[in-house]
Amino acid sequence: MYKIQTLNKISSKGLERLEADRYGILGETDTDRPDAVLLRSYNMHDMELPPSLAAIARAGAGVNNIPIDKCSEQGIVVFNTPGANANAVKELTIAALLLSNRKIVQGIEWAKTLKEESSSVAKLVEKGKSSFAGPEMKGKKLGVIGLGAIGVMVANAAKALGMEVEGFDPYISVDAAWGLSRGVKKALDLQTLFETSDYITLHLPLLEETKNMVNEEKFSWMKKGVRLLNMSRDGLVNNKDLKKAIEDGIVETYVTDFPNADLLALDHVIPIPHLGASTPESEENCAVMAAEQLKDFLENGNIINSVNYPACELNRVSDYRITLANKNIPNMVGQISTVLANEHINILNMLNRSSGEYAYTIIDIDRSVGKEVIDKLQSINGVLSVRVL
Repeated sequence: MYKIQTLNKISSKGLERLEADRYGILGETDTDRPDAVLLRSYNMHDMELPPSLAAIARAGAGVNNIPIDKCSEQGIVVFNTPGANANAVKELTIAALLLSNRKIVQGIEWAKTLKEESSSVAKLVEKGKSSFAGPEMKGKKLGVIGLGAIGVMVANAAKALGMEVEGFDPYISVDAAWGLSRGVKKALDLQTLFETSDYITLHLPLLEETKNMVNEEKFSWMKKGVRLLNMSRDGLVNNKDLKKAIEDGIVETYVTDFPNADLLALDHVIPIPHLGASTPESEENCAVMAAEQLKDFLENGNIINSVNYPACELNRVSDYRITLANKNIPNMVGQISTVLANEHINILNMLNRSSGEYAYTIIDIDRSVGKEVIDKLQSINGVLSVRVL
């Protein structure tokens, strides 16, 4: 039986995919040699990773709460669920576009101050409503930076609303490109997109190269009165430079799903309390996707949507399978094959994939293997983990 430790409340729809006769579900404090961890936002950075741990699945896209480098060095495969919450974030982004434009929030807050005015409310509303006027989005240009699952959906929805839409993503996947509306244009370069957009929305992961990417230089490229949206990650926008851009009239409104003390003190900022994936549908989709990925990995060794090891799927042609996580170094496959050949074990099918400094191998063999073979494979320099399925 496989043991799955849950570090957050996980949707029952996801846990139902892990059959009770094959999987035991452990709580946060139950550390009885888990085979895998299933979590959402729990911070694992100070957590000791047990030797039994083979995989971690994040029911969501971001993995900043997981010690990726440490996991990679121990041969622990880390999964996320890209696209599972895409519709929820897309809907919030469209709401953010509307909120950035029409001063709806400010108008509602002002209207609530009239509750003591009784019969005068209607007159006061008509007199004061002009303070909250804003332009229409139709015909205006939206620049979408990042065309993953969410960015594509936002671009398509904005186009359907009558906006001119341009997208920028030098690393767009084939699947994402297939899903993009023909009416969405490709931006020539990032600077041109910043210079020509009336609205800009960010849909990027937080990486070393994207941290503070919207900074003083980028603000200097923007039109005066631009509306900027960040429903993606805290840290993409430099808050100090944002404050100056607001003061200089460059940014009319900044809508973010990641409020902090600095932002709450600024006018022209609409702080949304991290509601991007906060829908029951999104939580269910993420949990189901994470559970299915863990199940396929634990039972078959297949890797789908890992952030630290390459995608690797192989249909089984045998009841006996070995998987290895290893450093991406020369002659690794040769050494593995030699160990098996010396034990008179026939390889029926094999798949090896690499990504950066790490690689992963799936091997179907003709018979079962014992601890002695596993130890020999584990002793190969650069092999990080060995599993027999």
